[in-house]
Amino acid sequence: MDLRKLKKLIDLVQESGIGEIEITEGEEKVRISREGPGAPPLIMAAPALPMPVAAPAGAPAAEAPKPAEPAAPAGHTLKSPMVGTFYRAPSPGAPAFVEVGQSVSKGQTLCIIEAMKLLNEIESDVSGAIKAILVENGQPVEYGQPLFLIE
Repeated sequence: MDLRKLKKLIDLVQESGIGEIEITEGEEKVRISREGPGAPPLIMAAPALPMPVAAPAGAPAAEAPKPAEPAAPAGHTLKSPMVGTFYRAPSPGAPAFVEVGQSVSKGQTLCIIEAMKLLNEIESDVSGAIKAILVENGQPVEYGQPLFLIE
């Protein structure tokens, strides 16, 4: 496209107050957009939201349903004493230290947390039965993250 034509188009956009013009001539395509001071404001349509309806006078006010709060897990939660990687077994091919439903005694090893190339055995601080294992094998854990639920 010729520079004189482009200049005329730019002047046309500025004089007319339109926000944008697009011209196609053969394989050439030009879009001139006016932004900045003096540009018309951009107005976007949003979907209409339902308006709250007031209850008639004298009618009892309906209570909004409260979101269900998660029930606190019953039993003792064993939390991670450090940051590291959680392992359920002493080595990759070995059986897990504990399984769900298994009885454990205080001081029994439940898992290993690897931190800075050191393997730290995590022992149960209560006696009971394993109700849930809250972390997947090989997953990173944070300090204070729940690991086991013991009844």
